[in-house]
Amino acid sequence: MTVARIVALGVALSVAQAASLKPEAAKAWQDYVESANVGLRERANPPAAFLQIDATPAIAAKVHSGQIIVSPAAAHIPKKVPSGLIHDWIGTAFLAKTTINDVMAILRDYPKYTEVYTPHVLESKVISTGETVDRFSVVLINKSVLSKTALDCDYETTYVRVDGRRMYSITQARRIQEIADYGTARQHTLPEGEGSGLIWRLYSVSRFEEREDGLYIETEAMALSRDIPSALRLLVEPIVRRVSREALETALRQTANAARASGAAAGVRVAPFQFAPLPARADRDTGRRGLGYERTAP
Repeated sequence: MTVARIVALGVALSVAQAASLKPEAAKAWQDYVESANVGLRERANPPAAFLQIDATPAIAAKVHSGQIIVSPAAAHIPKKVPSGLIHDWIGTAFLAKTTINDVMAILRDYPKYTEVYTPHVLESKVISTGETVDRFSVVLINKSVLSKTALDCDYETTYVRVDGRRMYSITQARRIQEIADYGTARQHTLPEGEGSGLIWRLYSVSRFEEREDGLYIETEAMALSRDIPSALRLLVEPIVRRVSREALETALRQTANAARASGAAAGVRVAPFQFAPLPARADRDTGRRGLGYERTAP
């Protein structure tokens, strides 16, 4: 589901000039992610609710009925930070008669991402796999942009069992490089942190909880990009928000469809019952707040 964030910024940034990742933007991003990890640790321990939708029964009922709910994870998303923007969205789906193993069979089959997450994943391959940590690479294309721009990315995903019915995963991009003029004779790969600034950093947390009649998936997807030029902000920001919602919604639906179509989880690797190490630094005032649900998808 990591690929969902790539689509979100294309329209806005396709018209912007080249940009470089600034240290102050990277620092703001790191602080924000550390805050997210604090919240993850809290939700993985009783008495906190594992899924955020449990705090709003009306929304939980809509999800259980088959709707996909997508909303900003904090106020004022995208969040303005020095020399950049942080995008943070949460999407939740319910898959009837589905187990964690069913979904893991999809999410850990990286070579098939080109089929499951078409048309945005052009290439996908395994770098290494283990009991709890996988590394893989993908080439992503943003169909929304006017220019032929792709991203070459290396990801690391950690899978953690909380108990017999709950699990979470943490996915972060270890390398993101823009491929300019993709598919043409002028195609070339730019250094990290250089290019359009479409995506500089990616980080996501997915929570999986089995209940009597199926599986809930709740994914929080975060990304760091360049800022929107001031002359375009009023026009473009609503587009960015809309496309962000639709991108995460699409990724959840594609995962659900693949799990239903597969129906087989034999031989899938399932993480043992242990916790992944998370940063121990205290939470900071990053502006993260409770959910403000805005959109449902049938």
